[in-house]
Parts: sequence; C-alpha cells; structure tokens
Amino acid sequence: MTSAHRASHVDRLADGPDPVEREYELALLDDLTRRTAAGRPALVMLEGPDGIGKSTLLEALVSRGRARDLRVLHTRAGQQGPRLPFGTAHALLADLDDGSLRLPLAAWRDASWDGGTTTRPQGLPLHETDDGSISFCMVTELLEVVRSATANGPLMIVVDNAEEADEASLHFFAHTARRMGGLPLLLALARRSGAHAPALNEVAALPLCQVLRPRPLTRAGIDLLIQGLIGTECDASVQECCLAATNGNPLLVTRLLTELHEKGLPHTITHASPVSGHDGAAFRSPATSLLRRQQKVTVEVARALAVLGDGATSETCARLAHLDGTVFARSILALVSGGLVASDKDGTWSFAHSLLRAAVLGDMSEEQRSTAHGRAARLLHDGGASAADVADHLCRSPATAAQPWARTVLREAAREAMLRASPRRAVELLRPCVPQGAEEDCEPSLLVELGVAERWVDAEASIRHLTTALERPIDPELRLQALSVLAEALARHGQVVSAVGLLGRIYSDTTAPFSAIARPQLMEAQVLMAATCDRTAYTELLKNVTFDLMLPGDTPDERALLTARSVISVARLDRVAQAVAAVRTVVSRGAVATDGVFLAIAGSALLYSDRPHEAERVYRQLLDGTDALLDQAFPSLLGLQGEAHQRLGALGEALDTTATALENVVVSRATPEEAVPLAVRIHALLDSGELAEASLLEAEIADPVADYAWQWNEVLCARGRLHLAKGDPKLALEHLEESGRRQAEWQRISPAVSPWWYWTGRAHLALGDRHAARALAEEAAERARASDLPCALGSALDLWADALENDERPALLEEAEQILMGTQAALVRARVRVARGKMLQRLGHQKAAREVLRQGWEEAYAIGAWPLHGIAHRALLATGARPRRPVSHGLGALTQSEAQVARLAADGKKNALIAETLFVTQRTVEVHLTSVYRKLGLSGRRELKDVMKTSGTGDGPP
Repeated sequence: MTSAHRASHVDRLADGPDPVEREYELALLDDLTRRTAAGRPALVMLEGPDGIGKSTLLEALVSRGRARDLRVLHTRAGQQGPRLPFGTAHALLADLDDGSLRLPLAAWRDASWDGGTTTRPQGLPLHETDDGSISFCMVTELLEVVRSATANGPLMIVVDNAEEADEASLHFFAHTARRMGGLPLLLALARRSGAHAPALNEVAALPLCQVLRPRPLTRAGIDLLIQGLIGTECDASVQECCLAATNGNPLLVTRLLTELHEKGLPHTITHASPVSGHDGAAFRSPATSLLRRQQKVTVEVARALAVLGDGATSETCARLAHLDGTVFARSILALVSGGLVASDKDGTWSFAHSLLRAAVLGDMSEEQRSTAHGRAARLLHDGGASAADVADHLCRSPATAAQPWARTVLREAAREAMLRASPRRAVELLRPCVPQGAEEDCEPSLLVELGVAERWVDAEASIRHLTTALERPIDPELRLQALSVLAEALARHGQVVSAVGLLGRIYSDTTAPFSAIARPQLMEAQVLMAATCDRTAYTELLKNVTFDLMLPGDTPDERALLTARSVISVARLDRVAQAVAAVRTVVSRGAVATDGVFLAIAGSALLYSDRPHEAERVYRQLLDGTDALLDQAFPSLLGLQGEAHQRLGALGEALDTTATALENVVVSRATPEEAVPLAVRIHALLDSGELAEASLLEAEIADPVADYAWQWNEVLCARGRLHLAKGDPKLALEHLEESGRRQAEWQRISPAVSPWWYWTGRAHLALGDRHAARALAEEAAERARASDLPCALGSALDLWADALENDERPALLEEAEQILMGTQAALVRARVRVARGKMLQRLGHQKAAREVLRQGWEEAYAIGAWPLHGIAHRALLATGARPRRPVSHGLGALTQSEAQVARLAADGKKNALIAETLFVTQRTVEVHLTSVYRKLGLSGRRELKDVMKTSGTGDGPP
C-alpha cells in the first residue's frame, strides 16, 4: 500500500461515522496512533460518566490503530467472570500466545464459582499467588511478554471499564505505564468518573499520560446525532427537550430518540415531551443501569435525593440516606461527576432533569418509596419545614399520614391551599385524614373542612361529609358554615329544592349566630350562582326562587344577593332597567375587599345589559385591587374583561387579556372557566384579520364539546363564526344554531348576552335565506328595543337591513348609526357605518357615501379591525375617493414632520429654534403647528405639552 493510499484509508476508517462533537478527542487519538506507528510510546486515559461515549472513542481508537497496521489488544474489564488475580491481564494478553510466548498465570483453584467449576486453561505455566498479595515477579514477566510483542511491531493495548479490573491487573497496567519508554506501545485505559482505583490515579498522574474527559453534547451536537440516527431533521424544540432530559449524555439521547423513532411518533416537541416525562421506558432503563453501577451508598444518596425532590439540603439528604457527612459528600460527588445531579445556587442539590428523578423513583419498590417519604416527612417536620412541604411527602405515605401529628400537618396545609384558592389540592391533603367508611369516627370539624373544599371538586362527596358532620354536636359558627356550604353543594349537584328548603330553615332559625338575615342572604347568593353551573339545577332554580331587586344594598351580603339576582334577570330579559340600577348601586357602594367575587358578577350584569364600558371599569378595578392570580375564576374573569374590550373595539387589549388568561392552559383540556377567554380570543382574532391563528386555536379545542356548561355555548358561537369566515356557511350554521338552542335552554335569551343570532343571520344570508335572517334580526331588535340594549339594537338593525331590498336599507342603517353614536362600541359602529356607506354608494349618493365610508374607514383602522378596514378602503375607492392616510385625528394622524415639530414645541422650543433645528422656514413650522392643533383638538402649546407627556411617546406615529 502506497503512502497516499494509506493516508486515504486512514481518513475513511470504514467502521462507521465518527462520534458527534468529539473532534478534539479524535484528533488527539489519531495523533497518538500515528506516534506509536512511528515507534514511539503513547499513554491515554479516558475519564467520564457512564454513557458519555468513552467506549465509542475507544472503538474509534481501535479502528485507527488497525488502519495503521498496529497490533491491537482490546478488552472490557469485568467481563472475565470471577475477579481472579491477573484475570483481566490474562484475557488481554491471551491473543499473544502463538506458541512462541510463555504467559505466566496465577494458579486457578478448583473452586466453585456461581454454581459451576472453573478449570484452568491447558498449556500455560502456573504461578502460585493469592488474592491478598501481588507477585512482583509475575508483573515483571507480563511486562516482558509485552516487550517481546512490541519487538514484532507496534502494539496497542486498550482496556475499557478499567476500574472493574482486578487489583493485580491494575498493578500490571501501572507497572507497564511507568516503563514504556522506547517501546512502540500505545496503552489506552478508560474509567468511570469518581471510581476509586489508586493504580489508575497513578497512571493518570504520569507525565506521558494524556487525560481526555469528553463533555456532554450541546444542542448542535444533539441535532447532528438526530440526523445520524433518524436521517431527518427535528425542530429546535425537540433538541432543547433532549438536552434538558439527558443533560447531553449521548447514550441517553440515543435511547430517547430511538424510543420516539420506534413508536413512529413525529419528531416534534408535542411527542418528545410526553416520552421524556412519562413514557420514557427506554430512557429509564439506561438511567437506572448507570445508577446501579455506582456504589451502594451512592445509590442510597440518589434515592434520598429523588424522594426529597429538587432543592434538597445536604444535611436532610444525608440523614434520610442514613449516612454521615463525609460519606455523603463522596457519594454526591460521584453523582455530580456522572452528570446525574447538579448543585443549585443556594447550595442545595437537584437532578439534572425531572426524568432522571423519575427513573430513580421508578427503580424503588412501592413499599420503599412509601417508607422513604414517611421518613422524609418526619425529618422535614422536625426541621421546621412548612406544612405544605411536609404534606407533599405525607400524601405519598398513607401509613405515616394516619398518625395524629401527620393529620395536624395535612389540615394546616389544606387551610393554606384554600387561602390560595386551590380547593382541589386541599381535597388531596384532607382525604387521607378521612379514610373511606370511617367518617363516623372523624372529628366534625375535619369533616366540615373536607366538605368545604369538596364543593368545588366533588359536590356529591361534599354533601355526604357535611351531612355527616351536621348529624353530630357541633360549634354554632362551624354549623353555620357547614349549612352554608351544604346549600351551595346541593344546588351545584342539581338538588335545588333541597337547597332552597335548607335556606328556609336557616332564615327561620332565630338561634343562629348572625344578626337578622345578613348571613342567609349571602348563602342564598352563593346558591344562586352555584345553580348556574348545572343546567338542570338552573332550570329548577328559576321555578322555585323569586328575584326581588328592591334590596337597599347596604351590607355586603345584601349586595351579593342583589348582584346574583340581577345577573340572572338581565340574561333572561326580566326587568333589565331595574337590574341595571341595582347593579350600579352595588358597584357604587361595594369594595374589592368586601365584595370581590360579586363585583365580578356585577360586571357581567353590566356586560349583558349592553354597558361594556361600565363592565370594563369594574373588571379593571377588581383585577387591580386583588391577587386574582390565586383565584380559580381568574381565567373566566379575564375572559369577560376581554369580551368587554372586544365589544368596545379595543382589539389589542382583548388579545392581550385573553393571552394572559390562557397562559399555561392546555386548550384540549380546557375547563368551563377557560372556555370564555377561548371564545373571546377567536372573535378578536377574526376581527383583527388573524384567520390562520384563529383556525389553529379552534382546532385544539375538544370537539364535540360534551360539557353542557353555558360557557361552551360561546365557544360554539365563535366556532360557527370562524367557519363562516372560512367560506363554509353550512357548517357555520350547524354550530351557530346549536349555540342558540343551548342558549335558549339556559334561558340566556338577551341579544346582548351572545352574538350567536347575528352570525347565524349572516350564515343564512350567505346561503341565500333572507327570510330566516330577517326573522332573527326582527326578534333581536324587538327585544333590544324593549330592554334598552343599544349595541344589540344597532347590530340587529344592521342585520335586518341586509335582509331587505336596497331601497329599504338606508333608513334602518341610519337609525342604527344614530343609536350607536351614544355608545362606546367602536367596532359595531364602524361596521354599521361601512355598511351604510356602501349602501349610499350603491344608490348613487357618492358624496354622502364618501363621507360616511371615510369615518368607518378611519375607525376600523384606529381599532385594528383590518378586514373591515379593507372593505371600507375598497368601497372608498369605488366612490372615486383617494384616501391618503387612514387616520385624521389623534397622534396617529400626525405626519413625520408634524410629529417632529410637535415634540420640539412640547419641549418648550420657540418657532425660530425649531426651524433652525429642522432646517425649514418659520412659516413651515407655523403651518405644521396649526395642523397639529387641529388634529389633536388643542388650542396651544400648554395643552400640547400635556398631551405629548400623557402619551409617553417621543417618537413619530406608528
């Protein structure tokens, strides 16, 4: 083979692709093989955790050695059966015995190993030794064997997992490493980080030794590995997922990706996350195998850390593992060097990824986990940890949770959960304290605490536990609380008659510890709102309860009852004017601290009575004055605020609000509280022209919606409007009519409650059915006119006009525009103006059409309703107009030059200085300032300064 061919052969190394992100290591190994082929010695030690790629690098080294005609001796220590003295050395050098060499061998005893008899190899000389001493003579003879072999050509000795070799063989490796001078020998050893082997430490400290410590893969390296394994590229999210789950360990990355590929799942974060979090059996296996290869105390430390969770302190972890500080420090260092554990900034310990912790916990039996969590709970409790932290472990250890001290902790943690508005968590904490079937033996107060928490989670269980508590002697205050929650739970479970009867008993109880009828009023309000969660209960409620709206509203309990009655009345179109007056009384007299939840209900009543500007003020006051993030109704509250924004035409605010409400929400598993912001967001996206984004959001919502809560009616309406925008009026009509049917069953008949009727009429018009559209418009207009619902009336007249002939439309559209002039519903007003302008243009009134269309065109631009703005623009062009700027008033109407002059004038600069600064004449400055005053509606510089300061902008218009 010529030198050119040999170089080409070495470059190819046909055994397979090189390891990923190991260019430096491979270059060094290639240099060492070249050096040995040239007759010089080389020594290399590979260190790193299991799975980091040491074996792969050794395989690459072996390939390079064979490509340069080195004689290769390669073995993996620990695979030779019993750890006999010089067992690894003999397995390594046995290939040199071609009859010309005589290998020394320790005496093999006729002893039984693992149930079988091991016999000594035949034809080899025997040397007696025992496990406790190492014969220097034998080490010397083995070295001479190596020397003799190098005389026939360069030799490579490669030992993987060297720390698993017997002590005598390790001594031989160290002896050989110290005496390699002048020999064409390459000795390569690989060992696991943290392994205790003094002989290997001695080798690594030699001046000749090159120590390689492969690093974990980066995201770019994982990308290369994915392409090599699967043959396709993955998005960046999968790379990040793999990096987080494996800490860049090549073995774990390979197993994780192989699991995805074998399951036939797309390589996206949607599928990578579940595999890495729950279904990663292929990942768990290598992770646990890496752990089991550690020493027993190291495994115990890993298990203790897995039980305690991220952020465990060294002291607690050591005590849980039954270890002293020194042994714990050595064991945790082994886990850190293996890439399994990392130290946090505050000195605590955590696993590199939650999947590693899950793998360690999965390697423990259920009994072991329960016992460990019980001990952890006691250790944390004795150390002064919070009740919530201790309770986490008690929930995983039923035997410990039954102890008296544990029940106290769980109840305290449950009370904290209820203060954080987390009833589901409170139920999880309290149920271990009340074993099923043992309710009669529990304290009444404990049953009441559990029943109070369960009313939001399991109404049937709440009724059972509260009823049991009330059958026994109980403190009067606690009894009142139990009665209140029981009435609400009965209503929520559909037993409205029983709830109303219970309220009657409370009202007639003269011995109850409350003044007059204050507390029963609050209970009744809670029952009314609880019944709105179940359609059957709501229907029954309307048959058995009267709605007196004449309460003065002087106390928080009166205001709560007044609000609950008002919102139901408004939705049913029952005495709307009286209900609006009552709600305004509640808003004027109420405070966030005392009327929190019912202020939100008051906002809904204003929204459903077509007062979105008043509703938005209430929602803003409520969100600014409370820590609503802790409230389970937070998404619904934000959704209603977003709907108020959307009705007012503040589309940007509507999108921002709904985005906050849906943050961290899995749309496919959305709750009724999250349905409202979902529907509002789809409407706002469609109004903003984001059809593609609205379609993506709608596709994630579960279909069909099996939940019959009223909130899903709004999702059906939004879904129908979306299909209408996509050009499928037939499918749109199915969803919209289903929404209308359900709204009627809920007796939500006010046209201001939901726009389902408006979009249903539009779907009928798209299908050519003017009669059906006109019937819907007439009914909505009649109801809106009778109940003073201006926005709904304007929309109804708009729809009605489209269902008539051309000559009949102008009067209805003009009336709609006049009605909407007195409202702040910018979106509906702009929609009506554009429709009226188009109608005037169609009838030949070009000048009037241009004026009306320009107003609608500017309003649509100002609120960001781009589809409507586009319609208005095309209609304006059809009238012969040539619109130059979409806004003629406000800061957005200023040209760049006008904005520059306005900023300098607001800063107090005189006209002459402004002209000099901008290199224009003073007359130009005066003209620009006149235009600025006209567009902003100002009279002078003083007002200009206030406007520019209030706007907070120093830049030109967008």
